[in-house]
Amino acid sequence: MSTSFNIEWHGAPISGATVIIGIFDGVHKGHQAIIKRALALNAPVVALTFHPHPAAIVARDKAPTELLTLKERINQLLNHGVSSVAVIEFTEAFSRLTPDQFIEDVLKKELSATALVIGSNFRFGAKASGDASYLKEHSDVEVLALNLESELGNSVSSTRIREAIIGGNIEIARELLTRPHQLVGPVIHGEKRGRQIGYPTANVQVGANSTIPSDGVYAGWLTVGAHRWPAAISIGTNPTFDGVRGRQVEAYALDERDLDLYDQVAKVEFGWRLRDTIKFAGLDPLLAQMKIDCDKARELTRYHA
Repeated sequence: MSTSFNIEWHGAPISGATVIIGIFDGVHKGHQAIIKRALALNAPVVALTFHPHPAAIVARDKAPTELLTLKERINQLLNHGVSSVAVIEFTEAFSRLTPDQFIEDVLKKELSATALVIGSNFRFGAKASGDASYLKEHSDVEVLALNLESELGNSVSSTRIREAIIGGNIEIARELLTRPHQLVGPVIHGEKRGRQIGYPTANVQVGANSTIPSDGVYAGWLTVGAHRWPAAISIGTNPTFDGVRGRQVEAYALDERDLDLYDQVAKVEFGWRLRDTIKFAGLDPLLAQMKIDCDKARELTRYHA
């Protein structure tokens, strides 16, 4: 029995391509290995992915935070060489597809896949009952299942990256992602205290499901439109100042004073962790430390793109 599902293409729809399948959260080093192997088959490559994360539908209490917004995930997949990205809306109805229905309706009818490249731990179909072996036995599509841990020599997973970011181990995350972890959102109005003390920051509103590094000060970059500036980044509640406030993600574009970024979409990239958040005795010691932080951020970003 056929089923219906919503699929959205980013790039031209392609039939008869090599297909890679996964969430591809982060498009990390392991995902890049899958893309590289697929590209080696010398055919157009389609990345089939799902949104929202399946766990958000079938196990809501276990749904992970995301490493990339859907838009940025698509951009990264395209940047790494896939020809098109097909996004299936993951719904309760879609989660009930049997492995055979997934093969017939998605891989054959929708994509006409000629070859599949997947991670060896890939699961699909109702209750994750299908795997790479099932695909090989029940499909006439060529299936190449990569053991990523063997391929890459160490454990690379979205879970490990997520844990590193939340723990403030931003350099480990950068290595596994092969780029800095990023947060994306609109620049919103805050208390404007940074502007008053000579360090005007962009207060970036990130999604509730974002993977936010632990409170602290970081060196990295702030991008708005075509402009990308080295930046000192603060995450926390500004404990030196009176009042109760939620966690904020603020980025100071080094040496920039008159930027008007409100309501524009900003990307904050985390390159290095500088220090923990500290409650200072007053404004003067805070300003002294901020100068040290900015000098260090300037030094670290000077020789890195």
